[in-house]
Amino acid sequence: MNTSVRLEEPTPDNVMAACRPHVAPGQEKFVTPVAGSLAEAYVHPETAWPRVIRAGERVVGFVMAFFGVPFGYDAETPGAPPRSGLRRLAVAAGEQGRGYGRFAAEAVHEEIRRRGGTLCTMTWQPGEGGPEEFYLRLGYRRRGLTGDGEYLGERGLTS
Repeated sequence: MNTSVRLEEPTPDNVMAACRPHVAPGQEKFVTPVAGSLAEAYVHPETAWPRVIRAGERVVGFVMAFFGVPFGYDAETPGAPPRSGLRRLAVAAGEQGRGYGRFAAEAVHEEIRRRGGTLCTMTWQPGEGGPEEFYLRLGYRRRGLTGDGEYLGERGLTS
């Protein structure tokens, strides 16, 4: 992986570039378009943490975390503990397999730790060609299913 990989906050200067990359054919059903994720971040600025993934000057993907909200099947459970986690991750088709997704996920994990968290929660859609194997390799474990039929996964961040 290129050593100049970094995350940037979305800005007026990079927002259009952030929306250009597309995932590989067949992966579209597993990934929300970046523009939709940015809209979600815009209406939830207190809990969303959107970032553009850059390798050198190239935009290679997008990641978004969330902090301190009920999530997954806990979202409709009164008194459920707030969670933090990985909300969105998309790496451009021609950039996949180079470590950018892992870099972005680890950056989210570090931000959760920095904020005092010890657990990262996320969901993914099951299906052939989906992201499940990637997330399992990152150390996520299935916790259950959401009402939408997605897997709810968690990864401890204490080690």
